[in-house]
This record gives sequence, structure tokens and C-alpha cells, in this order.
Amino acid sequence: MSTDRETLTKDLMEMVAQEGMVDISEISPDKRLEDLDIQSADFVMILMAIEEKWGAYISVDNELTDVETVQDLLNLAISKIEEHQAA
Repeated sequence: MSTDRETLTKDLMEMVAQEGMVDISEISPDKRLEDLDIQSADFVMILMAIEEKWGAYISVDNELTDVETVQDLLNLAISKIEEHQAA
């Protein structure tokens, strides 16, 4: 079940909006997650939703340390999803 990046990006941004309880119109790739007021509990919900939908596991402790913007999160999630799909 391969998905093109554009669709994946759109789906992920919608998921971040929904799980992070942020209006989708406020989300853009260069926006800092802390500026969107996404808390760590919201992060966990986003990561669980990604794992549930695509089967890709992202470790909260190690892999999120460098994630600051929406784009950072998208890049990480997309690489994990592609990795999982290739496996």
C-alpha cells in the first residue's frame, strides 16, 4: 500500500491538526510545533495515530528530539512510513 508523498503529507498534516487539536489552516510546514501549542501528550496521540494508520513506529524519546517544525515531523513520519512499507 504505497502512497505518494503529496497525499501522505496532506494526510499527516490533517492528522496533526486533528490529534493536536489545531485548526488545519494554522498548520504550515515551516510552523514551529511549540507555536501551535502542541503538547507532548498531543505528540503521543499523533504518533499513535500514525502507527495505527500506517504501521510506522516513531520513538517519542529518541526520534523526536530534533523535531521543531511541522516539516521536521512530516519528514520523520514520511521516512518511517516509507521504511515500514519497504520492509
